[in-house]
This record gives sequence, structure tokens and C-alpha cells, in this order.
Amino acid sequence: MNAKPFQPLSRRALLLGLAAFSAGWTLPAQAADDWPSRPIRLIVPFSPGGATDVVARLVSQKLGEALKQSVVIENRSGASGMIGTEAVARAAPDGYTLLLNSAGAQTLSPVLYKANYDSLKSFAPVSLIANIGFVMVVNPKVPAASVKEFVALARSGKRPMSFAGGSSLVSLIGEQFKITIGAPEMVNVQYKGTGPQMQAVVGGEVDMTIDPFNSLEMIRAGKLRALAVFSEKRSPSLPDVPTMKEQGFDMVFNSWAALLAPAGTPPAIVQRLHTEIAKIVALPEVREQLARIDYEPIGGTPEQLATLIADDTARWRKIVKDTKFMAEP
Repeated sequence: MNAKPFQPLSRRALLLGLAAFSAGWTLPAQAADDWPSRPIRLIVPFSPGGATDVVARLVSQKLGEALKQSVVIENRSGASGMIGTEAVARAAPDGYTLLLNSAGAQTLSPVLYKANYDSLKSFAPVSLIANIGFVMVVNPKVPAASVKEFVALARSGKRPMSFAGGSSLVSLIGEQFKITIGAPEMVNVQYKGTGPQMQAVVGGEVDMTIDPFNSLEMIRAGKLRALAVFSEKRSPSLPDVPTMKEQGFDMVFNSWAALLAPAGTPPAIVQRLHTEIAKIVALPEVREQLARIDYEPIGGTPEQLATLIADDTARWRKIVKDTKFMAEP
């Protein structure tokens, strides 16, 4: 999504956030005072190696050092991120189970599927960590050096065109792309993960995909050709690749990585986590490592993250309705 982490807090988000925070006061104060006294579990609802997992591994080490306790990553993938996300929603709100989630599992999956958690009410938002952009890539054999050339090819009917969707988020953006360029006959081939979706394009199984910048090395090696980025401005990692807007298509999308806790986690623990994450995101070495993979370090307050979650959920709900998108978890 096109994150706007510093917008004023909406009334709905404020009320929901306050409700989640106030529940934490029912726990004994001593629990927050002694925290953390044992290792912390950080659940990532995706397989290792994806965009969210990369951020988790970068942040967990620094967070463990700051809290003087181990922060152990647990990858619990499946059902478009809902398995791991639900596990945190159901966990004890004691600060020992945390969630490093993406925009897709947090805000889109509850719109698409019957999720056993609410994108906001089931969690205590801690902090947005980074924005994650998207880049449109094609197999080098596809005779298109720009989005307009790709669109002309897709509209020509010379051969069926296809795109790979390795997540519900990517698939939905792909469906919006089909509508925007006027090529509804493009085939959406769904894969289990962003890694398999990229390999499908590299291998020529499909023509195109929309990737959360996991493909930088493949682009640089000539295994994929980048046609556009979906951000407001060009990517520092791919300065020669124009935005979708520059090429005449009003499409701006990005994902994000954020830290959350179960609803009812004591406010003192949420505030401590927020304070430490803010320090970590500000570290030059962390910003440098995020920039190297084209992730934009953000930070921000729990209230700002609550607003972002509420706004993104509403935007996805509208796009799902407009595209009539359906996907299997």
C-alpha cells in the first residue's frame, strides 16, 4: 500500500487503539515491571527469505541486544499469512509473543478470507518499521522495454499474456493492473510465495510479475527486466527504471513491515518496544542495510500504525470489490 504513516489519527482508529491498550491495565503491574525476564518469540507469518522475514532478522538481533534477552524468530507460514498472524492474536498479552507482519497478512487477508482475527482490534500496534516497494519485472525474452510496449503486446492478442502472483497482495495488484491497462484477458497464475513467482518468470512459465524488490540481484544479472516501479518516485536501487506514473499509469502501491503485539499487552511494554524500535530504525547501519534492499526505514508511533492499518484495510476492501478479486489462501 501507499503508506502515509504520519497522517492524523482517525477517530475510529483512536477508539480501537485505546480499547486495545486499556485492556492491558488489567494485568498486574509487576508483569510489566519485570519484562522481559525470558526470551521473546517473534512470529513471522511467512517462509524464511521473504521481504518481511528479511526485516525481522535485521530487527530481532538489535532488539534482543537492547532488551538483554534473546528474540527468537519463528516462521509460521500458510494461508496467506493468517496462520502466524492468528497465533499472535491468540497469544497471551504478556510481551513474550510479538508479530512482525506485512500489509498483506495484516490488512488484506481479513478482507479476502474468513480470518479469526481483526486487523486492528486483535492487536496492539507498536511501530511501522519500513515501507517495501514493488517493481514490475518481465522475462528478458518478452519483447517489451517499457510498460507501454508491454501493454501494446498484451492488447494485440498475438499471444496470451500472463503474470505470476505469489501472494494475495501481488495477485490483487496484478488484477488492478489488468483493469488499468485494459487487458482483462491476461491470465493470473498463482504460486505459493514470491520466490516461486520470480522463478516462474525467470524460467519463462509466465511473462510478468510484480515483486517486492526481492528480485534486485536477478535484475542486475539480466535474468529479469524491470519495466516500472509502483512508488511515487524512482527507486534509488533502480534509478533508470521509471515509475508507473511517469509512463502514464496512475498506480501507486507498496507493502510495509510492522511490529505488533496481542491486544491487551500492557501499555508500558508497548511503549518500551516502540522506544527501542525507534532507536533501531534510526541506526545508520540499519538504515543502510534496509536501503541496500530498497526498503525505506520509517518508524512512527503506535497510533500512526493504527491509522495506517485502518486506512489500508478500507482501501483493500474497495479494490477487492472493484476488481471482484477472489483468491485461494
